Amino acid sequence: MLKQVETSRAIAETVALCRPEVICAYPITPQTHIVEALAEMVGAGQLQHCEFINVESEFAALSVAIGASAAGARAYTATASQGLLFMAEAVYNAAGLGLPIVMTIGNRAIGAPINIWNDHSDSMSMRDAGWIQLYAETPQESADLHILAFRVAEELSCPVMVCVDGFVLTHSYEPVDLVTQGDVDAYLPAFEPRQVLDPADPVSIGAMVGPEAFLEVRYLAHHKQLRALECIPELSQEFRERFGHASGGLLRTYRTEGAETIVVALGSVNGTIQEVVDDLRREGSAIGSVSVCCYRPFPLAALRAAIGEAKRVIVVEKSLAPGIGGILSTDVRTALSHTSIPLFTAIAGLGGRAITKASLRGLFKGAEAGVLDALTFLDLHTELIQRHLERESKRRRSGPPAENLLADIRLLAAQIG
Repeated sequence: MLKQVETSRAIAETVALCRPEVICAYPITPQTHIVEALAEMVGAGQLQHCEFINVESEFAALSVAIGASAAGARAYTATASQGLLFMAEAVYNAAGLGLPIVMTIGNRAIGAPINIWNDHSDSMSMRDAGWIQLYAETPQESADLHILAFRVAEELSCPVMVCVDGFVLTHSYEPVDLVTQGDVDAYLPAFEPRQVLDPADPVSIGAMVGPEAFLEVRYLAHHKQLRALECIPELSQEFRERFGHASGGLLRTYRTEGAETIVVALGSVNGTIQEVVDDLRREGSAIGSVSVCCYRPFPLAALRAAIGEAKRVIVVEKSLAPGIGGILSTDVRTALSHTSIPLFTAIAGLGGRAITKASLRGLFKGAEAGVLDALTFLDLHTELIQRHLERESKRRRSGPPAENLLADIRLLAAQIG
């Protein structure tokens, strides 16, 4: 059923169709609308046989989900930004215990300074925790991926994050094809845990493991991720056949046939990238793009095949590893390790800064012309940077950078006005 709806509401209604038995959450922007809607559904009796647990922190939210999942319940939670960092210990524990929890990440920048807008800093900080990470490109996919996530999580007994760009997706209103309970039930079987705490059959979960077996336990977690590379395409194809539209998969290509330039990115920015690709194609540029949906495990072979014989690859990423540059780029570079294809990284959209078609066009044309640096900070205000560096060079007590930059912006705006 096609419905004009806020994406957060679409996610909530879709999660409800997956019949979670325990939902636990702590409010943090921009994921709050999702769990608020689920709380309303539980309270109104629309979502039955489900306990909604209000907790005192994000760490408690995931801790409750861990306990619920270990006891054999289908568990769900959501968080964002600092909330994800606060539950970091539990994030690693959930993966290490092999518990099939599904968690929505309303992607948001990490402070300091405080910033509530979208980038991928939060989920990237947990990229090696052992969770499968799926990134939504559209409102439709933001909802659909949760059905796939529960199926993948329970097939592999492994937790899954569904990463949804904060505000850009979570708070957008678009038509979403909301699926039926019957179709979800047919696609997502009743939860049968691979491990469960049962007084009638007592076992230990999460016991101490020393050097004699720790490497093997970690290898099994790695092996599970590799199995996901086979499982996710199969289940995504089954999803398409069941629901009549595509969602998920490892990655999607866009106009890559004969492309000399390939652009790689995660999440909603792919829509803007595709518009620029269309414009440049009309002008004769051989350019295409790849949207990576499954970031963990990383689809090395699939990406290598998608890039093919391209002459250059540009990675547009909404995260930054200070001191090295790109994060997604590191994985893309691994995929290209046996080739001589040059790789360019563009850090863009941090803290919610708009990624415009004009800026992307200049970036792509610069790569095509051979004048693009290996690492680019898209739309970086170099005058602000220079002002602050000069200030630091002139006096020791130069003050807090963020507040100084804001003061400089106001000063420059006044001069222009």
